[in-house]
Amino acid sequence: MPVIRMEFLIHAPQQICFDAARSIDLHMESTAKTRERAIGGVTSGLIQLGESVTWEAVHFGIKQNLTAKITEMEEPRYFVDEMVAGAFKRFSHVHEFIPLGASQTRMLDTFDYTSPFGMLGRLVDWIVLEKYMTHFLRTRNEYIKGVAEAQVNKSNGLF
Repeated sequence: MPVIRMEFLIHAPQQICFDAARSIDLHMESTAKTRERAIGGVTSGLIQLGESVTWEAVHFGIKQNLTAKITEMEEPRYFVDEMVAGAFKRFSHVHEFIPLGASQTRMLDTFDYTSPFGMLGRLVDWIVLEKYMTHFLRTRNEYIKGVAEAQVNKSNGLF
């Protein structure tokens, strides 16, 4: 049961970071390499507590569907999405946003998952999946950081 934890310092207010992380449209932009797209549930805009989204994507050369539901949310502090259906046995993904003054936010990302197939799944985690997921989440979070900071710079007339 790997747990992937990441921390990012974002030069943007907490609310902007919170909204960027739950934007369906931004998620699709940030995962273009895996051709991820929302095909069910909430398919654009900001996902809310109790709502779900079904993603279609290509991972490891295989087209897959995964449905996640927002099971906890305290705006703009954190939200949790959990897998309802998909390739994992289970996952819980916690997104936290800690304000550091008015213009900076510490974003904490914790992805706790269990692969299917028991011992074989743990072997796949060890060989490739944990590294793959770490890279996938880091790329997505760096995209969120860039978009949030660009939005602040744009509103400050720097573009």
